[in-house]
Amino acid sequence: MRRETTLPTRTIGLRAWLVAGAAASLLVMSGLAAASASATGTVWLCKPGLANNPCLSSEEATVELGNGSSFVDHAKPASNPPIDCFYVYPTVSGQRTPNANLNIEPEETASAVAQASRFSQVCKVYAPVYPQVTLAAVFGEIVSTPEAGEIAYAGVLSAWQEYLAKYNHGRGVVLIGHSQGAGILAQLIQEQIDPKPALRRQLVSAVLPGADLTVPLGGTVGGSFQHIPTCQVAWQTHCVVAYEAFLHEPPLGSFFGRAESPGLQVMCVNPTLLLQGKHAGPLLSYYPTSPFPGPLGAFIQVPPASTPWVATPGEYSGQCEQANGASWLQASHVGPASDPRLVLEETLGPEWGLHLDDVNIALGNLVGLVWLQSAAY
Repeated sequence: MRRETTLPTRTIGLRAWLVAGAAASLLVMSGLAAASASATGTVWLCKPGLANNPCLSSEEATVELGNGSSFVDHAKPASNPPIDCFYVYPTVSGQRTPNANLNIEPEETASAVAQASRFSQVCKVYAPVYPQVTLAAVFGEIVSTPEAGEIAYAGVLSAWQEYLAKYNHGRGVVLIGHSQGAGILAQLIQEQIDPKPALRRQLVSAVLPGADLTVPLGGTVGGSFQHIPTCQVAWQTHCVVAYEAFLHEPPLGSFFGRAESPGLQVMCVNPTLLLQGKHAGPLLSYYPTSPFPGPLGAFIQVPPASTPWVATPGEYSGQCEQANGASWLQASHVGPASDPRLVLEETLGPEWGLHLDDVNIALGNLVGLVWLQSAAY
């Protein structure tokens, strides 16, 4: 159900702030920011052994079918998964400063539950708290600074370096992020992983929807990354899964799905397919049943159920589309006419598409994809 609430309309620098780090030329990390981020050590939102770890929250889900029937799935985190996941959450902070502080607030916890916790079935999840560019800065409600993006990236970089030094022990790792989190991880890959063969081999994959990452027209490598390609088969490793989900073709002026440079297209890797192509597959969607806290809560649709999750397998199909300079993951409702399940809306408007649902609309597919990649790795 859509609530009639509006976000601020001042969007100066919106794309650059929201997907902070998606273009390294826009965000050049300062040594001062890096030093300040690393001085006190990482605050971990999720880490093995951490008390009150939201990435190990209940995964019990009511699985709703198109005929109105349902059953409960009792999925649980794996006891000793063979790989790690490093997760960076999207723009959620409601703080009234350009950069968020490192307090763990309800928005960060809810993001980790909604986007990262189900990956604990296949990996050990590490998620740092970082000084992200806040919603108030993104939407121009407060005066921001050019350094805000540098500070956000520096915080994640420091956490990544600590993770490698203290916790990784040579294990394969999947990078997972969305929106600002995906953009920052893209910059991390550009600067820290893509140029280094040893780290490229250690990268199982990167799952980075909602950041407008690019490849050359018709290509699989180049654009955002010089060596790391888009994933072309489900069991491929050392590759990237990225897409922007829409119910319709992204309009002109859309914030996502349209490359800003000639000769490039926005990545679209269809998470529903074993082999990439121009056909559709069923989206295995999972949505939390608790309302999302903070300013974004008014725009996030919440299905009702007695379990922490609702799954709606096959209600939507996903297919990569290209038209009129846009490239996107087309989400099409394919359930029966009498389908009682929650119908998705582009609650932020057509320029945003299904940005708020990029991860959850395909969460079951993504977890399964990472499981296959882990087995291949």
